[in-house]
This record gives sequence, C-alpha cells and structure tokens, in this order.
Amino acid sequence: MADSGRKRAPKRLLTQAELEVMSILWKLGEGTVRQVMDELPAGRPLAYTSVSTIVRILEQKQAVGSRREGSGRGHIYFPRVPKEEYEARSLRDLIGRVFDGAPVSLVRCLVENEELDPKEIAAIRDLLSARRRG
Repeated sequence: MADSGRKRAPKRLLTQAELEVMSILWKLGEGTVRQVMDELPAGRPLAYTSVSTIVRILEQKQAVGSRREGSGRGHIYFPRVPKEEYEARSLRDLIGRVFDGAPVSLVRCLVENEELDPKEIAAIRDLLSARRRG
C-alpha cells in the first residue's frame, strides 16, 4: 500500500513501543525495518519481527505510509503524521485527562516541578509574548 500523503494524527494515542518507532521515523525521515532497528537504544533488543509488526500497526493506524524498496519485498516506511501535529494531539489529551482541561495547570506544574534553566525560561517568556502580540 504505497501512499505518500499526510494524514491527521491517529484518533488514539500511540503505545510506548509505537511512539518509540515513530520517533525514530521522525528522526530519519524514512527507513526500513532494519534501519529502525539500528536506531533503537542500546539495551533495547527487539526482534526484526517485533519491529515489523509495530510498523505495520502504525501503518494500519495511518500514522506511517510505505513504498516498495526497489524490486524486492522490502518496504521503506515514512511518517504520515508530522511530529508537531502528534505532539499537539498528545498535549491536548494530557491537558484534558490529567489537568481537567486547564492548560494553566499544566504550565504551573511544569514551572513548579521542572528545573528550567534561564534560557528555557526566556524562551517560554518569548513564546508567551509572541502569542500576546499575534
């Protein structure tokens, strides 16, 4: 099923294993199952068949597309959902489920519980200022 079109983020959030594979594809831009396996962190041994199954599930969820690799049976997989789109979807879900739909609660938790360096704080201020202006 070759398809290069972008789709909306999957309706359901990805599992941890799916997100791990998806993150590798976002980083690579595209890749074979073997290339995804090569990018797995050390100490994360997954069988070829396991990675292949995860990629096929991502394809069924329309998060990943594929095209044939040359004349062989192999496929090259690529993200159909931009990382930023999935991040936004995940964040909306987190705000709704954990923070009672209040983004300010998320920001409060971030500021109170994370060690933000001065550059990160300045970047957050710049984002808020730009949002206020635009």
